[in-house]
Amino acid sequence: MNAWYLICFLSALAVLIAFTNQFILKMQTTIAITTGSVVISLLLIIAVKMLGDETALFITQVVSDIDFNQLLLEGMLGFLLFAGALEIDLNALKKQKWEITILVLFSTLTSTFIVGLLSYYTFQLFGFPVDFIYCLLFGALISPTDPIAVLAIIKQMNAPQGISIQVEGESLFNDGVGLVIFTTIFSVAFYGTEANFEGIAELFLVDAIGGILFGLGIAVFGHFVIINCRDMNIRLLVTLTIPSAGFALANIWGISGALAMVTCGILMGNITRPKASKRRGPDGTRYVKDFWHATDSFLNALLFLIIGMLIVTIPLTWEILGLGLLMIPIVLIARFISVGSPYLVFKRYRDYDKHSVKILTWGGLRGGLALAMAAAIPSGQIHILTYDLHDLMVVITYTVVIFSIIVQGLTISPLIEKSIQAAEEKAKR
Repeated sequence: MNAWYLICFLSALAVLIAFTNQFILKMQTTIAITTGSVVISLLLIIAVKMLGDETALFITQVVSDIDFNQLLLEGMLGFLLFAGALEIDLNALKKQKWEITILVLFSTLTSTFIVGLLSYYTFQLFGFPVDFIYCLLFGALISPTDPIAVLAIIKQMNAPQGISIQVEGESLFNDGVGLVIFTTIFSVAFYGTEANFEGIAELFLVDAIGGILFGLGIAVFGHFVIINCRDMNIRLLVTLTIPSAGFALANIWGISGALAMVTCGILMGNITRPKASKRRGPDGTRYVKDFWHATDSFLNALLFLIIGMLIVTIPLTWEILGLGLLMIPIVLIARFISVGSPYLVFKRYRDYDKHSVKILTWGGLRGGLALAMAAAIPSGQIHILTYDLHDLMVVITYTVVIFSIIVQGLTISPLIEKSIQAAEEKAKR
């Protein structure tokens, strides 16, 4: 069995879990599938330990054939971000543009350095001589909230628009910014890029601004073609071409494909879709919208099952799992400080939901993107005691991600419900 067959079977399994979840667990779909992936991966790990060497080797080799980094960072990510951005309300986004900009830039950078600093001292305290640059790298990959996990839960809960647009907007944009920060630190750590302000700023600006401008250009092109196209199927194919060829071209040019897809998706969802609906009728745009809803749900399901498979290939020890558990409060503390400090300023100029910081902190879920960045760390180059840096980072990241999606995802509902009640009470006054 090759990697393609495994993905096909995992796709069928994801649909089966989503279907049975409606009648048995009745959990949010993303959480149900992630929980299922953890159970399956644990069963596979037990199978690898109990079965003979040949069977164990076969299982791990099939899973290892999936290049998770390439599959997500160079493939699925473009589709997932584009689909999520299509649903963002641009008018609501404009009302909180400064809050989201500060959360995306300041909070992501601040969290990266706080996680890097605290994890560095934690590693040293427990006898792991991890260099600070690699701790910063961990901070960069774990700080961005994952829109794939966040958007699904926020939408299902029908959170108030004020907090919803903050969470959605931040998660989509800090995804791209987080990738740029990670790429910049990665270049310094592994490619010997000189760590001076000018060089790092140039890398960051070219990647980020280049991605946004490229996304704007794709949106203009896509808008022109869709508005002037009479064939419904071609309009759908144009939207498929953007997160495939457009995302690939951005990556080849060395600019942020993630930010390009978010920019393009927001513009096409708010400008192209309404104009196409007026010119061609609502049925054509509804057809495209339903397609992207289904594609988004399917790729989400597949992604989290593949995440579960990834851990089967990593040698697990109680020591590394313990470090992963220690990183959970560090990540949450960094998130709380990086989100809470801007709100001290925000509240001077506008009235906000009193639960905003709590929701942004506890609802700042991590997902497949963090694992994909961790998986991108070169294997076999850096060793910490007897552990490969790649394996160490993947297991620690996996621990944080699983806690984030299952524990935080399952317990965020009461906070959002309080926010909904507060919004309703405010509307009655």
